[in-house]
Amino acid sequence: MKTVSFAVPCYNSADYMDKCIESLLACGDDVEVLIVDDGSTDNTAQKADGWQERFPEVVRAIHKPNGGHGSAVNTGLAHATGRYFKVVDSDDWLDTRSMEDVMAYLRSQEAAPHPTDMVIANYVYEKVFEDSRTEMHYRNVFPERTVFDWSDVGSFNHSQYLLMHSVIYRTELLRDIGLALPEHCFYVDNIFVYVPLPHVLSMYYLDVPMYRYFIGREGQSVNEEVMMRRIDQHLRVAREMIDAVDVMSLEPRRLRKYMESYLSMMMCIASVFLRMRNTDEDDQKLTDIWQYLKDRDAALYRRVRTNVLNLGTNLPTELGRRVGLGGYHLAQRIFHFN
Repeated sequence: MKTVSFAVPCYNSADYMDKCIESLLACGDDVEVLIVDDGSTDNTAQKADGWQERFPEVVRAIHKPNGGHGSAVNTGLAHATGRYFKVVDSDDWLDTRSMEDVMAYLRSQEAAPHPTDMVIANYVYEKVFEDSRTEMHYRNVFPERTVFDWSDVGSFNHSQYLLMHSVIYRTELLRDIGLALPEHCFYVDNIFVYVPLPHVLSMYYLDVPMYRYFIGREGQSVNEEVMMRRIDQHLRVAREMIDAVDVMSLEPRRLRKYMESYLSMMMCIASVFLRMRNTDEDDQKLTDIWQYLKDRDAALYRRVRTNVLNLGTNLPTELGRRVGLGGYHLAQRIFHFN
């Protein structure tokens, strides 16, 4: 069994995928690199095949019709043979020095009677065109280099969330819960990292800058204009997250509080971009998504609605809209998230 399977969803990634794959190959011969060509129309497929020919014991090129990022992740998970599973987007890369520590821990789990469910490390926003980087860490939240559970977790700040970039899941955990992401939809990484968390019983955190998250590529899904155009896909993901987890029944309390906070962030983003678009149709969509949450869990609705993230973004009137958007742009400058 391989130590870890890296799934690399690729759609027209030929111009930048090599850096990503090189960083994964540096992790050692006991990894598996699954290059999932999601129906690309450039020479991504040929590049993937070339990597497989050069490193047949490590790299597998998988070709499929276009189904979107979630479909590519699903395909990677279906083909994974590693004990652990990590998604690395084709325009991102892993830090070689950090991965020495991460891989050492993952390898140690081969002989463990109960391998750790989730391994966590930091990620870095790489704003290459601005020559700036911001590391997002969890050293105030998790104990370092020891196995722990949710009862040991501290308080997250509003800028701290477990993103797909920062987590490595045990492969069988994902399969046991039947994780399947929606096809032809962006922002499904939120489902990937959110839905398995109630099933995670053991965790391990390394305070190292493992994942380098490239920001600034034209057409990137986190680009503000792109997010505005794709707001319906964000709403779809938010609804799936609401349906997937009964948050108010979760124990321990710290897990419940974190899941509530993550959902609050998703609802905040929906509110901000719908109010930025500012049409009658978008006002109705905003009403509908909040009603959707309320209909499924009135208690969770009250807690999410009164979360500090949503108090400002959902104030009524034009003045309230401006206050909410001002807070959003301030957060952008502080946390550099797009």
